[in-house]
Amino acid sequence: MIIPYEQDYYPPSNNPVIYVGRSFLKVVRHAGRGLLMVFEAFLFLPLILRSRDEVARQMFLAGIKSFGVTTVVALFTGMILALQSGLILRDYGQEMRVGTLVTEAMCREMGPIMTALILSASVGSAIAAQLGTMAVSEEIAALEVMSINPVRFLVMPRLAAMMVMCPVLTIYTDFIGIVGGGAVASSQLNVSWGLYYENVLFMLGLKEIWIGILKSWVFAIIIVGISCYEGLSATKGAIGVGIATRSSVVISFLLVLISGYFLTRLFY
Repeated sequence: MIIPYEQDYYPPSNNPVIYVGRSFLKVVRHAGRGLLMVFEAFLFLPLILRSRDEVARQMFLAGIKSFGVTTVVALFTGMILALQSGLILRDYGQEMRVGTLVTEAMCREMGPIMTALILSASVGSAIAAQLGTMAVSEEIAALEVMSINPVRFLVMPRLAAMMVMCPVLTIYTDFIGIVGGGAVASSQLNVSWGLYYENVLFMLGLKEIWIGILKSWVFAIIIVGISCYEGLSATKGAIGVGIATRSSVVISFLLVLISGYFLTRLFY
């Protein structure tokens, strides 16, 4: 097991420079441990057939049980995009182009990011809470005593499931968002469905689809890596589980937005 559960200890100091340095080293150390954990989980992926039942269960929890909230968020995201952009375009007599803007925004950015934020808040927090409870109740230590690698047994199935379901939910989010935008365009902007989807198909290309899927893969790794690491590192009983759950959601949100920006900058 590559994650040390002992607490980092430093002698107290009132020097602000020392405090900043220690904080920076702590962040770097935790980031390194998290990356090593994710890398180890990737090394166990060839053994995925041995954990197929757990992977299927995690796919159900991460994917099927998230379709409801994903549908609502995606629908209203597309409707808001269509309404706001359509009102601006109507001032220039170009409201028929609303389908192009909605498609571009959903496939390039909003679809992957909104899906990742939903999964961070629902699935990621549940992973952190579950593994955190196991860590503070010494179930992780029991697995190690039985020579069961916690990364292979707990992290790898969740990583595999999220890497499958996050792209699926992203494509679904794009589709529902475009449909919601079409409903607003036809009902409030007087743009026919035919004209709307003509602009959708004109804008929709393989590059937008594949970059959206690539982003969703990156986001899936971020969500599972942070959630599992925070959960496995939890200490101090129920309070520690709560802290780990909150930290997993906050850090996942931040890294999803930051990595989304840099991926967009890289490809566009």
